[in-house]
This record gives sequence, structure tokens and C-alpha cells, in this order.
Amino acid sequence: MADHAQLARLDLNLLVALDALLTEKSVTRAAERLMLSQPALSASLGRLRNYFGDQILARRGNTYELTPFAVRLSEHTSTALEAARRVFESQANWSPDDSTREFSVYGSDYGFVTVGRVVSRLAAERAPGVRLRFMLHNPTIVEDAATRLRSVDAMVIPHGHLSELPFIDLWRDGWVAIVAEEHAPRDGALTMADIERRPWVLTYQSATAFTSAARQVQQLGVEPRVEVVVESFLSLAHFVAGTTRIGLVQESLVPAVSSVPGVSVAALPFDATPIVNAVWWHPVHARDPEHAWLRGLFKEAGAIVRESVEH
Repeated sequence: MADHAQLARLDLNLLVALDALLTEKSVTRAAERLMLSQPALSASLGRLRNYFGDQILARRGNTYELTPFAVRLSEHTSTALEAARRVFESQANWSPDDSTREFSVYGSDYGFVTVGRVVSRLAAERAPGVRLRFMLHNPTIVEDAATRLRSVDAMVIPHGHLSELPFIDLWRDGWVAIVAEEHAPRDGALTMADIERRPWVLTYQSATAFTSAARQVQQLGVEPRVEVVVESFLSLAHFVAGTTRIGLVQESLVPAVSSVPGVSVAALPFDATPIVNAVWWHPVHARDPEHAWLRGLFKEAGAIVRESVEH
């Protein structure tokens, strides 16, 4: 009860002010961002300082910097603000026909141009006021997915990176190699000697960020000689064209990478394990009817992508 009483005395506007102050690290810039007067925001800062018993912003010469406590707060403030926004945007009787909700989804460019593109088309047909925000993930976001997905609607990523979160499987995809036309194998298939000898372009290369096919190459006893790492599947072909390099892309992307001049597709000299793409979300969204509608769109879009891959 004591915690509830304490929360009841809080002003939600203080959370908005705190987020702006932590982001801008300046009362003046934070006031401009919120379209408030500087004295009004200074008063909010004073209330925040009294509440937390910390300066939040400490003067260093002619500038301000966050206190160590404020740095810790910044890790949670934007998430809390987003959660509060979602609470007050929720509707008891929600209909996609007149909704203006924005759904935010993490993923790679591969996920966006395959299933994301189809989801956006279906949403435009059925809920013209709904907006979709597709955001590129990175290794840090994926590693902290359980927290990030509290304030974001979903993440599109294959199995093998997340666990203990609800998901819907979307479609299976295989792997192919891409090479420069002038260095393409005559029979259309690379050899293990090519894999060992030629340099590589990888899309991800770290302990937690990797592709299953590149990991499989290592499991076959070959350590790829990596010349370039680029966190984009669609740009991979541009780093292969005109070189002796090898890249790996999903079969769904063959039409896109084949359109890059000077690039050819080649078969791999081993049976690459297919990936199973899925959309993941946090359990806090489970009973949200709007989120359930989004999940339904992804399930339908996954079936459409799966059919196009199989044919």
C-alpha cells in the first residue's frame, strides 16, 4: 500500500520532463524539446531532485552532465515512458478500421523486405490509420530482447537467438552463396577449396550475432578469412561485386541480390541447415487485442512468404 500511495502522488509529467532532461543533458534544450519555458522545466528538475535525493544534472564548467545515478535512471526512463504511452493509448473497444496506433517492430533488413513488406501491405488494406515502425536491431538489442520487447511490439528473427519468449513461426528459408560473376564456378556450385581459399563478407560476426550458415562453416573445420563485416543482408552483394569474396544470403533474397550488377548466385558445397523465421513478443502483450491483431497479420504474411519461397 505504501508503494501505491507514493505513486498516487506522482505527476506523470515529471516522467516526461525526466526523459527530456536525461536525453538532452540541458535544461534549455529539454525545455525547447517539450515546448516549455525554462523556468517551468527548472521547477520540474527541482521536484525530481527532491524526490530522488540526487542532482540528476551536475554542472561541470559551462556545461551539465548526468550524475551516475541519472545514468542508471536513463536505462529505464524511456521504457517506462513508452509503457505509460501504451497504457493511455489503449482502447476498450478497439477496431482496426479507425485505429491510429503505431506498432514498432525490430528486425533485420532481410526480415523487413520479406515478411515486413507483406505485413505493411495487409495493414494498409485493413487499417489505413495504423502506422508501422520497422527498426533495425543490433547485437545489444537482441541480447536484451526480454527487456526491449516490453516497450516494443515484436522482433522478427530466426530461432537460435531468443528463448523463453512467445513466438509464431513464419517460414523456413535456405542459404546460398553469392559471388562476383567473373569468379563464379562453372558448374554453379562452390567447392570446399573455394570456401577455404577465398575471402568472405559476413553480415554479423560476434559471439551472439551470427548467421547459422557461417557458424556451420566453422563447424566444418573452416575458419573464414573475413575481409568485410556489414550488418545488412541487402548491401552484401555490393561488397562481393568485382572481388573474389564469398557472401551468404537467404534464398528469399535471391531476387534482390541478383539485381545487383556483376553478382551471381552459387550453391554451397554442404547442406546448409535451414533457418526458421519467427516473430517474437513479450508476454505483457499477450492479452492486448491490438497486439493480437498484429500477430495475426504476421502469421498470415508468413504463410504468403512461405508460399512464394516454395514456388
